[in-house]
Amino acid sequence: MRTPYWFPQSFFSRTLWLVLIVVLFSKALTLVYLMMNEDVLVDRQYSHGAALTLRAYWAASEEERDELARAAGLKRVTRDAVPASEQHWPYSEIFERQMQAELGPDTEVRLRAQSPPALWVHAPELGPDWVRIPLYPHPLRGQRIWSVLGWFLGIGLLSTAAAWIFVRQLNAPLKRLVFAARQIGQGRSVRLPVSDTPSEMAEVYRAFNQMAEDVERGARERELMLAGVSHDLRTPLTRLRLSLELMSNDSELTEDMVRDIEDMDAILDQFLAFIRDGRDERVEELDLSELVREVVAPYNQQEERVRLCLEPLPPFPLRRVSMKRLLANLIENALRYGGGGGGGGGGVEVAAFLAGDNAAPYVVLSVLDRGQGIDPAELQDIFNPFIRGDRARGGKGTGLGLAIVKRIAAQHGGSVELRNRSGGGLEARVCLPLGLMLPRDAV
Repeated sequence: MRTPYWFPQSFFSRTLWLVLIVVLFSKALTLVYLMMNEDVLVDRQYSHGAALTLRAYWAASEEERDELARAAGLKRVTRDAVPASEQHWPYSEIFERQMQAELGPDTEVRLRAQSPPALWVHAPELGPDWVRIPLYPHPLRGQRIWSVLGWFLGIGLLSTAAAWIFVRQLNAPLKRLVFAARQIGQGRSVRLPVSDTPSEMAEVYRAFNQMAEDVERGARERELMLAGVSHDLRTPLTRLRLSLELMSNDSELTEDMVRDIEDMDAILDQFLAFIRDGRDERVEELDLSELVREVVAPYNQQEERVRLCLEPLPPFPLRRVSMKRLLANLIENALRYGGGGGGGGGGVEVAAFLAGDNAAPYVVLSVLDRGQGIDPAELQDIFNPFIRGDRARGGKGTGLGLAIVKRIAAQHGGSVELRNRSGGGLEARVCLPLGLMLPRDAV
């Protein structure tokens, strides 16, 4: 079941609302209880006084009754003139039980709180007629209600502040865990402190630290293994290349074999680049526009093969070598498949600009070409290792270039996406956050 949009989305806000609702509900019940009990106390005293007044009224002589009625506000009425009773819990039952207890079990009581508020009592044991007794507003219904509401509001605000502080302290270890997980995802070595953490979170921290150690150990072992394989393979490849260069029987065949050896060497470089993912590379504040110009400069030495469309960007944390590898892979793909290689087609363009709002800005880096594009069915799988879009664009390679690009973008907290362009061609769009996290609408 999907959470409604109006419901708090974060764990912090949900916990705070839960504590706040419980506190306010308890205070409301306390207020109702206090008001009810005070009302019951006052109403019992009033009903007792009314019963005494009725006893005195019926015990007096006819002349004294008129004088007593004027002094107490009493009025004798017939049964037909008595209005229907209103039900006010718990006051109706209080008056009825109290009057029957003091004036006899056959006593009838009718209560009305609307103007004018009054109580009608018929006590057969005292007299034959109904007697109207005036009622007066309870003090809590007047000026005292504002004092009670003021205290209620003050207690609620203090309770909310205490709940906010409590939940904030409770939520701090979770926020620390989220931050550390993002740092691990960006290739940094992070360990969480276990000593100053609640016991429940301490176990989670230990598991996280163990996971981080296992991930780093696996990466080191992978890198060491491939480095050894690369070293063992490059030695015979170097000997083969030297031997071929010394051969002069068939120069065309020799050149083809040398090119094959160079392709094998390039494949080894791609494998090493994929394994050595740059996690141990130092992060520094860099100007991405300058980095793009530095990477593009060698391609434009003879002619302009790559156009630049760069907006001013603020420096932000980057891995220099990794970002240069990302740019080089995307530009090489665009030149190879986009018709800009060797013919001066000028169909490749690199653009960089700032997007998002002030709360969550991010940088968009795009490499665009005018090639054949890629089948939309292949766009999701093209970033997987050893997957190539040859059916759409053709070419050679290991299928690791875009996988390396995706990994480098993820290490910087960003994302990469391929889009077919209207009019033909492909856009490789990389989004990099200027803060810790990429906003959800970054595409």
